[in-house]
Formats: sequence, C-alpha cells, structure tokens
Amino acid sequence: MSESILNGKRILAVDDEADILETLEDLLEGYPGLILDRASDYETGYHLLRSWTYDAVILDIMGVRGFDLLNAAVHLGFPTVMLTAHAFSAESLKRSITMGARAYIPKEQMAEVPAFLEDVITLGHRSNLKKMFQRLGGLFNKRFGSRWMEDEKSFWDQVISGEYQPKPVILKK
Repeated sequence: MSESILNGKRILAVDDEADILETLEDLLEGYPGLILDRASDYETGYHLLRSWTYDAVILDIMGVRGFDLLNAAVHLGFPTVMLTAHAFSAESLKRSITMGARAYIPKEQMAEVPAFLEDVITLGHRSNLKKMFQRLGGLFNKRFGSRWMEDEKSFWDQVISGEYQPKPVILKK
C-alpha cells in the first residue's frame, strides 16, 4: 500500500456485530503500523477510550450505546465516525453532528471507511462535514427524501457549507 496518513495510526472500532469488526479489520490491514483496537460492547469500548489515545474512533450507534460512546470520544478529543445501518435516519445524522461526530456513514458504504478516516484525521471538523455531504448528500436525499432538510434549513445549510461548529460536549456520568 502506498503512503497514507493512516499508516502508523491507532484506531478504535466499536460494533456489536463481529462481521462488521472483521470487515473493518480487512479494510485497514494494508496500512503499515496501523493498530485497530476492537470492542463489541459498550463497557469494553468505554474502557478502551479511557485507556488509549486514538487518532480516530469508529462507532456503531445501535447495540453498543454509540451516542454515549460518541459523547466520551468527543470529550476526550478523538475524531469520531458514526457507522450505522439500523439507525440510518435524518434524526440520528443530526444528533451525531450536533454531538461532534466528524462523519456519519451507512454500513452499506463501509468500503469508503479508509477515505473517510483519512479525511477525519487530516481535515478540520467543519471541512469533514462539508466533504461528507459532498460524498453522501445524494444518498441522504435518496434515503430520507428530497425535502428532508426543509424543517431545519438553516442548520443544514451551515453543515453543508462547512460553517457549522458544534458546541463543546460535556461528559455525563
């Protein structure tokens, strides 16, 4: 594999589906020196978040209390990607963004995870969200309907333009 920002990085993936963790491992195995820590439940994921420094974190939403882990990861300063199948909705997308996630990827787009991770590690928060919408905006429109942003147009315009900045996260016990 050629030079990549992912070489030598440490990444945490938390998902309750073993096949998803295996697929992520397969997608990332060709990056020299990359360490992928894996957890299949909230408790293990939370313990790993508190035990290591990560260059990026990948979280499932359902099954592992993904939003609770997102809260902790963002509070600890780890760039975080939400990866989901069952919680793929406009509401979960907005919640992920407002809580500080840098990307929100449907599991059907898992092959794109390395590219999203490169962006998450190299780009600032606002640029990440803008680039995510450039890549996945059509899919969001297809899945959520063409008018899904209308009720909160100002918010979504800020996100898409790269102007949105999430408020600081307060870690809850």
